Amino acid sequence: MLHQTGANPDVKTQGQRLQWVPSVACLLLHLHLKTALVLRAIPSTRDKQRDIPMTIQRRRFLRAGAAGGVAAGALAFPMIATAQQKFNWKMTSAYPKGSPFYMAGPGSATDLAKMISDMSDGRLNIQVYGSGELIPAFEGFDAVRAGTVEMNHANSYFWTGKTFAAQYFTAVPFGMNFQGMNGWFYDGGGIDLWNEVYAPFGMVAFPCGNTGVQMTGWFRKEIKTVADLKGLKMRIPGLAGKVYASLGVDVKVLPGGEIFPALERGVIDAAEFVGPFQDRRMGLQKAAKFYYTTGWHEPATVSELLINKAAWEKLPKDLQAIVRTASAACNVISEGWCQKNNSEAMDDLVKNQKVLARPLPDGVIKALRAETKKILDEAIAKDPMTKKVHDSYFAFKRKYDAWTRVSEVQYHNKVNV
Repeated sequence: MLHQTGANPDVKTQGQRLQWVPSVACLLLHLHLKTALVLRAIPSTRDKQRDIPMTIQRRRFLRAGAAGGVAAGALAFPMIATAQQKFNWKMTSAYPKGSPFYMAGPGSATDLAKMISDMSDGRLNIQVYGSGELIPAFEGFDAVRAGTVEMNHANSYFWTGKTFAAQYFTAVPFGMNFQGMNGWFYDGGGIDLWNEVYAPFGMVAFPCGNTGVQMTGWFRKEIKTVADLKGLKMRIPGLAGKVYASLGVDVKVLPGGEIFPALERGVIDAAEFVGPFQDRRMGLQKAAKFYYTTGWHEPATVSELLINKAAWEKLPKDLQAIVRTASAACNVISEGWCQKNNSEAMDDLVKNQKVLARPLPDGVIKALRAETKKILDEAIAKDPMTKKVHDSYFAFKRKYDAWTRVSEVQYHNKVNV
């Protein structure tokens, strides 16, 4: 629910604020008097002005100054009152309290809440709750929709059961990377489409984080051909899980805390989580040594700030701007954090922990790409809104890919060697 405080300040505080009204009037009156004295020293060139005594002119300036001061004071007081209006909101998360990137550290949910509070000078305060503290991990969509909480911090692809189009705002297999996603979001109409998708649910959303390219995952055995995937028990959620399943993988969906023991005991043969830093923190390198790096399934995974639309519309325009700006800042800051920590973790995994890091074979990638296209084609055939988002996404991707072939690709292949 939306809470407002500060609309009825105590008598002492209100009296102090009201002192500003006569102060503004006195300042303007002083300026008008000084102007009158200057004008008095300048001879008039107009006959009518010459015939009017200076005392009359001075009285006119005094009346104008007093009226201007009162008008300025009347305008200033409502602005002061409005500026002191405060909002206390709740934000839930799909991730446990203290989770790096998601709940703790630069660009996380708690960092976002602090940034908004600091930028608004305490006018918008957000209490952040980890998964299970206020609601279960994956009930954020329903909680925001019902107005139980004003915000939720998660990933939109958790809500594909509500609308398949939500998948596109987190990551699409064989889709765009961090730069491409941002281009689509901020200048290609992506955020507008996101909010169009959520309009029937009474919510708005903004990107507020990004992991960058994620890893294919950890495998207990080497993958050489598509045939090696058949019968493989793998922890992999979402759309990527559907793609693997179509190639014969026995897909399992496990919470993060259960991945390591399942992989270590052989309950599963492979597992995907995030990337080097997060994976090493879970100890996955101790349960499997083949680390496939081709991030085909999530080239750039976007964090979502989900907001109840009714609560959003009650915010003044400047607070809405602060939320948008802080979300965009965390989107960039969090990805920078991932680049730094993943590069260090990958170096440690390969050099010190003897992990075998390698890309998937080309034949496997080709098969995964073909199955992804089939699944997406089926989805857009069933839902016009999904097709609208899909068409926008891939139209932007085609132009972005053409540009990267002569820019980023050339840099990585010719310059950064």
